[in-house]
Amino acid sequence: MTTAVAPVAADAAGRESAPGRRRPRPRLAPHRRREALFFYLFISPWAIGFLVFLLGPMIFSFYLSFTDWDSFTAPVWVGLDNYITLLTDDPIFLKVMGNTAFYSLISVPLGMVVSLFIANLLNKKVRFRKLFRTLVYLPHLIPIVAVALIFQMVFAPEAGPLNQALALIGIEGPNWLMDSRWVKPALILMSLWQAGGGTILLLAGMNGIPKELYEAAEIDGASGFRQFWSVTFPQLTPVIFFNLIMGIIGSFQVFAQVFILTGGGPDNASQMAVPMLFDEAFRFYHMGYGSAIAWILFVVIMIFTAIAFATSGRWVFYESEVRS
Repeated sequence: MTTAVAPVAADAAGRESAPGRRRPRPRLAPHRRREALFFYLFISPWAIGFLVFLLGPMIFSFYLSFTDWDSFTAPVWVGLDNYITLLTDDPIFLKVMGNTAFYSLISVPLGMVVSLFIANLLNKKVRFRKLFRTLVYLPHLIPIVAVALIFQMVFAPEAGPLNQALALIGIEGPNWLMDSRWVKPALILMSLWQAGGGTILLLAGMNGIPKELYEAAEIDGASGFRQFWSVTFPQLTPVIFFNLIMGIIGSFQVFAQVFILTGGGPDNASQMAVPMLFDEAFRFYHMGYGSAIAWILFVVIMIFTAIAFATSGRWVFYESEVRS
């Protein structure tokens, strides 16, 4: 009996270990198959939306960037001509990218500093603190089109409240939106209006800082500024990093402010990458040229984002992280 079973077992083991043979996949139990079905059913709206409205258009846009297409006739393949023209033979595009970079490099750090300053003030125990927090966050909820129309009146050269306030201290205010020297600073000032979003995130981060850290700092005789710099700021660096990434992406995609207030003028002094993309693709019907602008902008955003991530290890602190 023993001799009959041993060859069979050995043969079975040999079949299992034979090279090139794959074990049959175990069949799922009925309740597991039902769970898998419900999983794919519930994610299908997102998956279909992602494929139809994001991934599909991105692939099509990448193809169009190598063509000349007016949206009505068949696309004509031109290879790298759109990219070569943009980078070497289109002075307007180079000026636009310079405007966009200037806006981003000034508005993002300035907005982060303002948000941090306001959050630190609102974190103190003062009367009507909840009311002040609500008032700071409310501008973030206003649609950007309404904000642009409000600032169109704020920046009015004669009747605008900003120039009237400057006149009270003897300063003649400029024509903010029609002067090439002041139009970008005006857009940067406008970007501070919606700093409430970053402020709320910083406030949430401040509320999560353990009180024991401040108590230990007080025992060591640390001043208020020293407590902020040595306790509050390091604990907030993950939130600051998040605000930085979102600020970079948002600033390079600025559109409504320019489109409504200036139209890119005067003399392209306020023209940004996305409004130029819109003009080329949907006003002049240079869809291939506009797609090339979109992909160059995508690469620029990825480069700045990658730099932020590469340098984050030097200044972003996580409580669970152990550094040597």
